[in-house]
Amino acid sequence: MTQRLNYMQQSPELFKGMMGFSMSEKKSSIEEGILHLVHIRASQMNGCGFCLDMHIKQAKIHEESELRLYHISIWRESTLFSPRERAALAWTEILTSLPEHGVSDEIYDRVRGQFSEKEISDLTFSVMAINAWNRVNIAFKYVPGSADVEYGLTKAGLS
Repeated sequence: MTQRLNYMQQSPELFKGMMGFSMSEKKSSIEEGILHLVHIRASQMNGCGFCLDMHIKQAKIHEESELRLYHISIWRESTLFSPRERAALAWTEILTSLPEHGVSDEIYDRVRGQFSEKEISDLTFSVMAINAWNRVNIAFKYVPGSADVEYGLTKAGLS
């Protein structure tokens, strides 16, 4: 696979703005472990190899277990995720796939049972951000692992 273009160079101001938006997640009310799950699950659903590779490596660096990483795609059947993590994964899936009739009250109520309104809002912005990154990296065929050195991902020991 050959990268189509370098969007960072072609649109530096927009890239800078998107990076700022994504970096604000560090101030989010959502714990880092859940953010890793959200980023990985949305990237799986969207088929974004670059983001999936990057976020798995980030999760490993932050000591996420390998088995839980393997189970993200089967989180409904797995016993390895807490009710709060399950709610975050359900929210990620519904906002990533956006059904024709929107988000049901049942799913919202399930998420509301685990997260405060502020947390739901922060979680929603995190899902928005990863979906945007997935789309740009898929559009321009960014190669998985191509930014490992630049992003410090070699520490994961998976390169």
